[in-house]
Amino acid sequence: MKHIRTTERDDDWKVLGGTECSQGAIMVLKRGKSEGGPDNRHEEADQWLFVVSGKGKATIEGTDVDLEPGSLVLIEAGERHEISNTGDEPLRTINVYAPPEY
Repeated sequence: MKHIRTTERDDDWKVLGGTECSQGAIMVLKRGKSEGGPDNRHEEADQWLFVVSGKGKATIEGTDVDLEPGSLVLIEAGERHEISNTGDEPLRTINVYAPPEY
C-alpha cells in the first residue's frame, strides 16, 4: 500500500510512485502553459488523466476535449496528445500510466 498526498504539491510534473504494472504522477500547469505536443505519445502505455482543479484542454489525435475539475480522460497507448491550461488558475492533474512509462 502507498499513500501520497497531492493537494499541496506544486511540481510542474513529477512521478510520485508506481509498481511494475502502473505509475502515478502529478502535473501542474501554470496559466497559458502546455505539456506535450504534436509528437508527444506513449507508445506502450495508456495514460489516465484526472483533473483535480483548474481548466484546460486536451488535444488528442487532433480532437479537443475541454478539461474541468472531475474530468477523467483516457489517452490510449500511441495517441498523440497535448495538455494546455486555458484558465486563470493552475491546472492540476493526476496521471496514471499503465504500464509505467517513466
